[in-house]
Amino acid sequence: MSIRIEDSGHCLIVHNRTEKRGAITPELYDSILAAIKQAHAPRIRALILTGGAFFCAGGDLQTLRTRAALPRNDRRQRIERLHDVIRAMHASPVPLIAAVEGGAAGAGLSLALACDFIIAAKASSFTAAYVKAGLTPDGGLTHALSRLLPRQMAIDACLLGKPVTAERLDALGIVTELCDKGEALDGAHRLAATLARGPQQAQSRIRKLLSVAPENDLATQLDLEADFMAEAQGSPEAAEGIAAFLEKRRPEFGK
Repeated sequence: MSIRIEDSGHCLIVHNRTEKRGAITPELYDSILAAIKQAHAPRIRALILTGGAFFCAGGDLQTLRTRAALPRNDRRQRIERLHDVIRAMHASPVPLIAAVEGGAAGAGLSLALACDFIIAAKASSFTAAYVKAGLTPDGGLTHALSRLLPRQMAIDACLLGKPVTAERLDALGIVTELCDKGEALDGAHRLAATLARGPQQAQSRIRKLLSVAPENDLATQLDLEADFMAEAQGSPEAAEGIAAFLEKRRPEFGK
């Protein structure tokens, strides 16, 4: 088993290369949470989650089989560990990028959809596989799928466990970029580099606005937009961005 955090300078990469196609483990939870904590450093501009030949196959069924003997509250506590990770990903100080090779299944799909961007190999597939094992989705998967997919497609994915290809998710605008096999991580690095050249505080505010918008009513969202825009207009980032636009040059944020 090999789960490690790599520091590439402007981004952190959580490598989830395990024997069971990147199956979810407590070590993976700990690594993602540790990377998010480290991402509060100003120089870190993105987090990348990646696996080996398969991004993440979700829960290990052998492990899940043993949980049947546990009291219900104990089983619930173990599920909440995953949910703590999903909450932390949504509250991350920097954008998250999933670099998907092979595919993502079950809770692995939940992790991918909790990221802000998905770079996926063309041949990869995404599967809400729970129903095939007599289980129900967790990790916020139904929350994500009900918002991202047409209702019938979400029902097919969850009730029938039908895999969805990366190319179809790309056509729906859910996958950020398709790439050839073996190139997802390279694509994620390029995207992280693009983010690193952008205005850090503006990116953080935009991400926050988009995160809370589905739950806010219009009045609440307008108030938050007004607060953030007023802050942004007085920032060094805006001064540089506006000057660069007027002077017809590339902005140099963070200098």
